[in-house]
Amino acid sequence: MAKGKMPHAGHDKHLCYLSNLGFQMSHPRDYKRLVKNGKFLCKVCGRVAAARRNLCKPVKL
Repeated sequence: MAKGKMPHAGHDKHLCYLSNLGFQMSHPRDYKRLVKNGKFLCKVCGRVAAARRNLCKPVKL
């Protein structure tokens, strides 16, 4: 994969990508907003998010 190229559309908003960038440490309030009252689980990384758009392979909890 070329440098800077995302594996799929919207990946730059997915928790796996954001976590790898340290988003949860640099923007804790924004990260909490993404995960608070989680309704979806990612089948790839196991993270939970409030909106399906923030996960690669979301399934409803």
